[in-house]
Amino acid sequence: MANATQLDDQKQIFGHPVGLYVLFFVEMWERFSYYGMRAILTLFLAAPIIMGDPQSGYGWSNAETLSFYGTYTMFVYLTSIPGGWIADKFIGQKRAVMVGGLLLCVGHGILAVDAQWAFFTGLVFIVIGVGFLKPNISTMVGGLYKSGDDRRDKGFYIFYIGINLGAFLGALIVGAVAAKWGWHYGFGLAGIGMALGQIMYMFGLKHLKGVGDYLGSKDSPDKDILKKPLTKVEKDRMLVMFLSFLIIIVFWGAFEQAGGLMSLYTEQKTDRMLSFSLPLIGNEIPAAVFQSINAFFIIVLGTAIGGFWYKWGKKGKESSSLFKMAIGVIIMAFGFFFMSKAATEVVMDGDQIVEKSAMIWLVLAYLFHTIGELCASPVALSFITKLAPLKYASFMMGAYFAATGLGNKLAGLVGEMSEGAGEFQIFTGIAIFCTVFGILIIAILKPLKRLTHGAEDFNIQKLEQEQYELADPDIQN
Repeated sequence: MANATQLDDQKQIFGHPVGLYVLFFVEMWERFSYYGMRAILTLFLAAPIIMGDPQSGYGWSNAETLSFYGTYTMFVYLTSIPGGWIADKFIGQKRAVMVGGLLLCVGHGILAVDAQWAFFTGLVFIVIGVGFLKPNISTMVGGLYKSGDDRRDKGFYIFYIGINLGAFLGALIVGAVAAKWGWHYGFGLAGIGMALGQIMYMFGLKHLKGVGDYLGSKDSPDKDILKKPLTKVEKDRMLVMFLSFLIIIVFWGAFEQAGGLMSLYTEQKTDRMLSFSLPLIGNEIPAAVFQSINAFFIIVLGTAIGGFWYKWGKKGKESSSLFKMAIGVIIMAFGFFFMSKAATEVVMDGDQIVEKSAMIWLVLAYLFHTIGELCASPVALSFITKLAPLKYASFMMGAYFAATGLGNKLAGLVGEMSEGAGEFQIFTGIAIFCTVFGILIIAILKPLKRLTHGAEDFNIQKLEQEQYELADPDIQN
C-alpha cells in the first residue's frame, strides 16, 4: 500500500486514481483471455474426435469433462495462496502481477498449438500465472485508497466492470472464432488478449508508484510492519474473513455451473436457432457465446447496483458487506428456478432429444445470477482489503480466491451428480439450498459484524492507522 502522501498526490480521473484505470484495462484483457478460453474449454473436451476436423475435440464424457473442469478451475484459484504469500514475503504485489502476466502469455500461447502435450502444458502455465496475478492485482486496487476512503467500494465496482467487459468480449469473440475456424484459433486469440494486457501493464506502471511495492525493502516506510504480531482486533478480523469464505465457496459452487453443467446443457438441450442469420455465426448461436450474457449484464447493471447499495447505506439501512453477500447468494439462487423450468421443457425419447428448451430461461437465469454476483463478488474483494492486516494483504486475497477455487471444484462435483440425479433435481436443489443458506447468514449477521470491529464504519476507520490497527484500544469493542 502506498503511504498517505503518495496517495494524496495521485492524479484523478472521474474522482478515482489513474492507477485504477490502468489496473482496469490490464484485468480486462487478462479476463478476456481467461474467460475466452474457459468458454470453449468444456465444449472442446466433450466434442467428438473427428480426424482432420478443426472442430474435433477429445471426446470426453460429460462426467469426465465436468470433473476435469472443476479440478482445473480449483487449482487456478488455489495457486492464489502461494502467489499472495510470495508477494507479501519476497517480491511485492507489483512484481508478482508482472510475473503472472508473463506466465499467462506463455500459457495461452502454448494452448494455440494443436497437440495434446501443448494443451495440458499451457493449462499448467495458466494455473501458475493466475495464482501470481489475480490476488495481487486486486490487492493493488485496494492499495490505491487510504483507510477510511468511502470511494473504495465504488473503485472495486469500476474494476469489476473491467473484469466483466473482458469476460464478455472473450466469451463472445473467442467463442465465435472457435465455432467458425476451430478450437485452437480460439485459444490463440485468447493469448493475443493476454499479451495486450501485459503491454498495458508495463506502460502503466508510472501511474502505480508506491502501490504494490514490497514491504520488506529497505526503502519501504512500512518495512517494520512485517515484524509486528497481530493485535486482537486484527485476529478477529482474520477470523471473520475466513468465515466469510464459506459464503464464497457456496456462492461460486452454484454460480460456476455456468462454465460446466449449464454450458453443456446449452450445447445439448437448448434450442439456439434464430429466425435470421448473424455475421460469423449464422442462424445458430454457439453455446460458448451464451457465457457472455453474464458479463454483458454486469457491464449494464454494475454501476446501477453499486449506486443502489451506496444510497441504501446512506439512508442508514443495513449495508454491510456480509449482508450484501448473503443477499447476493439468495438472488443468485432464484436464477436456478429458471433453469428448473427449462429442464421441464426438454422431451426425451430414450437417449434422443425430441424437444429442447427455450433460450429465454437461460437468459433469465444469467440475469439473476448477475445481480447476485454484483451484490457479492466486488463487495467481497473490497471487504478483504478493508479487513486484512497490511503484512498479510495479498495472502488473504489469495485465500479469498482459493475459496473461489474450492467453489469451482464444488461446482464440478455438483455438475457430475446431474448424470445420475437429473438436471431438474440438481437445478432445483441448488436453488433451495442457496436460498436457505443466505437466510441463515442474515440470521447470524450481528455476531459476525462484531468481529469486524467497525472496519466498514467510516468514522471508526478514520481513527485507524494504515496497518488497520486501532490507535485507541478502548474503542475495540
